[in-house]
Amino acid sequence: MLEAVRRTRELSGVAPDAIPFDALIAEDRPAIIRGVTRDWPLVGAGREGPEAAIAYLKRFDVGRPLVAYVGAPEIKGRFHYDAAGTGLNFTSERATLSAFLDRLAAQSADPAPPALYIGSTDLDTFLPGFRAENDLALAPQMTAHQPPLASIWIGNRTIASAHQDVSNNIACPMVGRRRFTLFPPDQVANLYPGPLDPTPAGQVVSMVDFAAPDLDCYPRFAEALANAEIAELEPGDVLIYPALWWHHVEALDAVNVMVNFWWDAVPGFVDTPQTTLLHGLLSLRDRPESEKRAWAALFDYYLFGPADRAGAHLAEAARGALAPLTPLEARKLRAELLHRLNR
Repeated sequence: MLEAVRRTRELSGVAPDAIPFDALIAEDRPAIIRGVTRDWPLVGAGREGPEAAIAYLKRFDVGRPLVAYVGAPEIKGRFHYDAAGTGLNFTSERATLSAFLDRLAAQSADPAPPALYIGSTDLDTFLPGFRAENDLALAPQMTAHQPPLASIWIGNRTIASAHQDVSNNIACPMVGRRRFTLFPPDQVANLYPGPLDPTPAGQVVSMVDFAAPDLDCYPRFAEALANAEIAELEPGDVLIYPALWWHHVEALDAVNVMVNFWWDAVPGFVDTPQTTLLHGLLSLRDRPESEKRAWAALFDYYLFGPADRAGAHLAEAARGALAPLTPLEARKLRAELLHRLNR
């Protein structure tokens, strides 16, 4: 099996209530801080064994059905596409947390169980009270624009194929070990992204099977691995990495639980650039190369340079959409876009 050899950096001497999250993200590279959540009750329950961890989680079940994903044993935990690449190799079901946990426990000793997975489930909605006992001390600037999204992930030996998220991430394994393989954003072409629709979980994922990469079909994947790093995590560790870093996540034990926090450095009224990408497919991709180079210069001037550059030479009253974005200007821009798209 091909594998990245570089290890994610580890920081020491950092108190759990004094983690410089924003400073670490500004360095644009992942970091591990060991043992940050080792005193959380769920981590302690997990040290006693999967049964204790499951019993602890059941305390917070309010009976609200959530979405669980199930795959046949043959997929070996890799939630992905079917053989044709036009569908998915798993199904979704509705179940209560307790029913899912009972199923997970019943199959934990099976050497080839079905793949069971609950992903990105809102903690405050589905496990109310959990964060009162298990929570990170987030820096005030992280909550200034919008509250971080806290989610839980539960399953057996599952694989989330390499993908990106549009938010910064704090990953906290609680029960079971996890392995993250991380790639900087510029490796996108070497990871061979799959279709925009459908996707296994809302994000485009790599078509490469990391357990048995086919370098005849995906030769540049070797270059991606040369630029990758591995983060091996134990329960209680924390992994911090920036938005748009690709990450391939393997849950390594029969019962795994992870909590994560996503946060954005911009206010909630700022749209996701994914919308811009989709519109770019509609408006830019198929134009002549000379036109695309000209538009690239315009995008660099208006979007990718300093935020105040395009309006700096204009009187403040004349800047309009070139001024710092406000909720009012965001609404006006959306209205203008809708008008243009619907004409």
